[in-house]
Amino acid sequence: MPSLDDLKKRITSVKSTQKITKAMKMVAAAKLRKAQENAEKGRPYSEKMNNIILNLSSSITDKENAPKLLAGTGNEKVHLCIVLTADRGLCGGFNTNIVKKAKYFFEKIKIEGKILKIITVGSKGYDQLKRNYGNQIVEKISFKDSKVASYLDAEIVGKKIIQLFEKNEFDVCTIFYNQFKNVITQIPQEQQIIPLKSNEVKKNSAEDNYDFEPEEDEILSNLLPKNISTQIFKAMLENSASEQGSRMSAMDNATRNAGELVDKLTINYNRSRQAAITKELIEIISGAESL
Repeated sequence: MPSLDDLKKRITSVKSTQKITKAMKMVAAAKLRKAQENAEKGRPYSEKMNNIILNLSSSITDKENAPKLLAGTGNEKVHLCIVLTADRGLCGGFNTNIVKKAKYFFEKIKIEGKILKIITVGSKGYDQLKRNYGNQIVEKISFKDSKVASYLDAEIVGKKIIQLFEKNEFDVCTIFYNQFKNVITQIPQEQQIIPLKSNEVKKNSAEDNYDFEPEEDEILSNLLPKNISTQIFKAMLENSASEQGSRMSAMDNATRNAGELVDKLTINYNRSRQAAITKELIEIISGAESL
């Protein structure tokens, strides 16, 4: 049984931890609002970008000479997977859920006998994947020094993907991230960005019918690389909001658990203290009676 001094030290230690988790919850709550606004603002832009590209692609007469970023290489042998996670922990199951979704896809690719290549964006994803998929990881990217997700960071990842595609390093590119729904719920997503899947894009409406100048091919050659960076940026914004929401929820649970542990330790401390006092009184009375 622990001594009174040990119980007292443990109570002090847990209370200190509780203060830290409470502060982290408040910081996450402050960052969440801005991150959520950015994620919600980024969704319409990325969707409209996809719709414009689909509209352009439907206008192309020579499908065989369509840009490869749109039509693909014609094969599905080599898959490049971009796993976007956080660079920091203490955010509940945020990183694990993304990696779990990605692993399921990886195993599916392996069963089909296809080649798998992985780029991790965020150190936590790399830490979880390096043991089982270390040979398939072609590059790890971290933006630990960036306080918020920026388009410049997304462009770095986008340019890297395009460079590999131009070197015929892969045929299909898929990104994995968490879509923010609310503080409690973040939904792991799997999105193919090369070639662009038409079934992931909304059907054209009357507002999406355009006349293009110059030709569609020329516009697509400039728009498709930008769309890749845009989709990466959208995923980063969704991840940023999801990370703060998950951290806020995790730290709230940790704070409440610490409070419950302090209560239990305090009860044990009081009982042990009472037992020690009772024992001392019995010894004093026994000693007095013996005299």
